Amino acid sequence: MEWNYRSAEQLSAALRAGEVSSVELTEDAIAHIESDDKTINAICVPDFDRARDAAREADQARARGEDRPLLGIPLTVKESYNVAGLPTTWGMPQFADYVPTEDAVAVARVKAAGAVVLGKTNVPLMLKDWQSYNDIYGTTNNPWDRTRTPGGSSGGSSAALAAGFGALSLGSDLAGSLRTPAHFCGIYAHKPSFGLVATRGMVPPPVQALPSEGELAVAGPMARTARDLTLLLDVMAGPDPLTHGVAYNLALPPARHQELRDFRVLILEEHPVLPTGSAVRAALNRVTDALAADGARVERHSPLLPDLTEAATLYTQLMVSNVAASFPAQQYEQLRAAAAGLDADDQSRDAAWLRGTVFSHRDWIEANNLRERHRHGWRQLFAEFDAVICPITPTPAFPHNQGPNSWEQGIDIDGVEHPYGDQMVWAGVATMPGLPATAIPAGRTPEGLPVGVQLIGPMFEDRTPLRLAELLEQRIGGFEAPGS
Repeated sequence: MEWNYRSAEQLSAALRAGEVSSVELTEDAIAHIESDDKTINAICVPDFDRARDAAREADQARARGEDRPLLGIPLTVKESYNVAGLPTTWGMPQFADYVPTEDAVAVARVKAAGAVVLGKTNVPLMLKDWQSYNDIYGTTNNPWDRTRTPGGSSGGSSAALAAGFGALSLGSDLAGSLRTPAHFCGIYAHKPSFGLVATRGMVPPPVQALPSEGELAVAGPMARTARDLTLLLDVMAGPDPLTHGVAYNLALPPARHQELRDFRVLILEEHPVLPTGSAVRAALNRVTDALAADGARVERHSPLLPDLTEAATLYTQLMVSNVAASFPAQQYEQLRAAAAGLDADDQSRDAAWLRGTVFSHRDWIEANNLRERHRHGWRQLFAEFDAVICPITPTPAFPHNQGPNSWEQGIDIDGVEHPYGDQMVWAGVATMPGLPATAIPAGRTPEGLPVGVQLIGPMFEDRTPLRLAELLEQRIGGFEAPGS
């Protein structure tokens, strides 16, 4: 029987019923990877020997009567997570031999839940692209079209899931790094509320794994079904046991509604910074029609929506100020001189980017205070609506675009070139205020490429967009294997 495209939920049921063993599932997955990953290159660090050991241990545990949430389920982990005994490089050649000795918190949690880790998945250099390639592990291709990117930075994970290499994967997100790969590969991903999943051990080498939540970035689940996202999130979520976990226990509230007809949804189709491509617009309309057909309240405008242009600028500033903190002193001084030379009236996105790289602490505090006002605006909006549905990026997966000047070559939106970096503005709608966002498949282009949308929910009400994702999967369909 073919198990590689079954959901984790289905595999768990089969394991409990004795229809299959974890060893059989693991050997099936390994054989599938060895056969098909030659042209996809999703699994950059295989860990097959330890996976076989973990599968045997899972079968023995089940024989003793144990039953954990992920017991015996094969999955993969994004290369940027520390896994004891495996290299963590973030694609940087100088750290090709860096091997941590301790698992990241999220990795330790899935192992404790009984998961079988097949290996690690490919990423772009320093996780800074919507493509997944680097000089250590090469290029990961989209299983739907090998000439196109699977997304980034969790592109190896999305490609692995689309290709049937494990039922689940652990990813992360700062500028859409969970959601964009899901959109490009036709799978599901969830960017949790900021701080919901402890990120200790999801750090670049050789940075020490400390219990700090950093800025904007989150760790989250990827899967081929919406219900599997919830399954994996429940394992990953919770405060770091070294800090908030000393005093707090996680208690996520239930979804606001259980049926589509009860949801109140705001649809955002246009962003003031860049246009939405026709393929993505069609996917949004498909979701909108399904909601309306089931009696959901659907609106396309609201005066409660925080200013998206201001939000995009703020997101850029907060993100680049964090990134620039690791720049060498000489590079930082050059940027500071360039920012000082800007015209005071220059309010372009390029200017905002440059100013953000050299933010003072005072500047950052002012920006953070503005972020809190935006968060309050979102709280007011979510008193009127249960979810906001919008694009993830303006286009489906684009062709590989590698090289030192790839960011200068732009992105084609219906035949018109736009700045490559502006792809992140839709991701920032949820990232800047720290809101949860679930990426779902929403159809295919006439050429057969997957197209997804994101469901944004109220902060720390992650089960609301996840439940909406599950209901829409039932209504419009979900993951389809490439070539199906």
